[in-house]
Amino acid sequence: MPARFTELLTEGDVLLPLDARDKWDAIERLLGHVKRRGHVPEGRYEDYRDAVLARERSMSTGMERGIAIPHAAVDGLDRLVGAFGLVRSEDGLPFDSIDAQPTTMVVLLLVPRDQKLQHISTLADIARLLARDDVRDALGECADAAGAWRVLASAE
Repeated sequence: MPARFTELLTEGDVLLPLDARDKWDAIERLLGHVKRRGHVPEGRYEDYRDAVLARERSMSTGMERGIAIPHAAVDGLDRLVGAFGLVRSEDGLPFDSIDAQPTTMVVLLLVPRDQKLQHISTLADIARLLARDDVRDALGECADAAGAWRVLASAE
C-alpha cells in the first residue's frame, strides 16, 4: 500500500524557495539538501547523484502541470528518501516536461532498489496530489516550508 506524501518526507525535506538555474541545478540542490539532512549514507552521495542524473538523461522526469519527479533506484537505503522543492521564479524552471510547460514543483526521490516496484504507485500518488488545482494554488501562496507542509498534510 503506497505511503502518503507526508509519511515519505518531513517538513524539513521541503526546500522553499528552490532557486535553480535549470533542471540539473535543481536536482543538484535537492540532492545537496537530502545530504545535509543526513539521509545519504556515508560515501554514497556520488553514486546517488550519478544515478539520478543518468535517469534524467535517459528520459526527462518533467511531467505536466508544473511537476517534475527526478528519481532513481539506488542501493544502500532501507526506505525511500527525498526532498520537495518549490520554484518561485515567475518563469518557473525549464524541465523538458511532457507538456512543454515550466516546472514549479520538483520532488526528488531516492528509491531503495529492492522496493522499486512498490514505489511506482507512490510516484503516481504524488503526481496526482500535486496535479490538483487546489493544492497547486495553495502551494503557490506559501511563504515558507512550514506553510507548504501544512498544505500537503491537509490535502492528503
